[in-house]
Amino acid sequence: MRALPATAGRGAVACAAAPVPRRSLLLSTAAAGAALNAEQLPLRLTGGAAAKIRAPADAAQAVTFTSTDDALAWTNKDNRRLLHVVYRVGDLDKTIKFYTECLGMKVLRKRDIPEEKYTNAFLGYGPEDSHFAIELAYNYGVDKYDIGAGFGHFGIGVNDVAKTVELVRAKGGKVTREPGPVKGGKTVIAFVEDPDGYKFEILERPGTPEPLCQVMLRVGDLDRAISFYEKACGMELLRKRDNPEYKYTVAMMGYGPEEKNAVLELTYNYGVSEYTKGNAYAQIAIGTDDVYKTAEVVKLFGGQVVREPGPLPGISTKITAILDPDGWKSVPGSRCLSTTLTLPRSWSSL
Repeated sequence: MRALPATAGRGAVACAAAPVPRRSLLLSTAAAGAALNAEQLPLRLTGGAAAKIRAPADAAQAVTFTSTDDALAWTNKDNRRLLHVVYRVGDLDKTIKFYTECLGMKVLRKRDIPEEKYTNAFLGYGPEDSHFAIELAYNYGVDKYDIGAGFGHFGIGVNDVAKTVELVRAKGGKVTREPGPVKGGKTVIAFVEDPDGYKFEILERPGTPEPLCQVMLRVGDLDRAISFYEKACGMELLRKRDNPEYKYTVAMMGYGPEEKNAVLELTYNYGVSEYTKGNAYAQIAIGTDDVYKTAEVVKLFGGQVVREPGPLPGISTKITAILDPDGWKSVPGSRCLSTTLTLPRSWSSL
């Protein structure tokens, strides 16, 4: 299971209208992007077993963990869920047409922000408060982006891979891998590309409650990445598979069983320690109960906070922005009882 690259940029922020635990605070690239541009203050902090860590951005919300065990205990109790993935496209209407007609998604909502010169649209297979979603960002006048080499693919679970592939082909889509068993396994898969060149792995997974099931990113040190997502982000290592014949290893990370939830698929290619990330892929959003504590845990376990936690101007949503050790972006944010976590694309880009 392999594919293409990534980056971050602009977008906007939308939230659930009422307080809903662990649910749909949905950060888009515009408001969060503007906030990141305004506060590009990289900060990296690590500590030992007795480290005391405080968040200086909001004195009223200062956080102290007395030890790494204390931080891990809180992370394990935090209510988290993968909310949505954000990326840029060059023709929003064309992309929406492909996703709805070929992949069976629905447009959940769409928003145009002319004063900021962008439009975004949320698509998926069910309500945002219970399903993983896609946020497409279109910046006025920009019709092409560089996907890079670090971004891999998105995964879609379907009842019949062959039928889906034929539909994609009939609609003029590009099929890059015909249906057949995955290398080293039995699951039937295929690969197709959307109009911007993003790869989608089509997996035969009948009756799945979460068809939008994977985001694959390439990393330079798999053990380091697994440790970060377990400790800093509270994910579970669901499975790990080494494929020496094809010289790669994959690890599935997430917040629940792979057959029922969207997961982060981390791929390590033997001997490759760094990837270009381009400017197309942006970030993943993760729900969390407390954006301040999330930021401090990230610092403690080797991540970089590139925007200190705090409210966005003019609204009650609170966010922070972080980078994982490979530079992938997340933006944790919160409103009421919701928070979003998102990881940036490159250590040096912010």
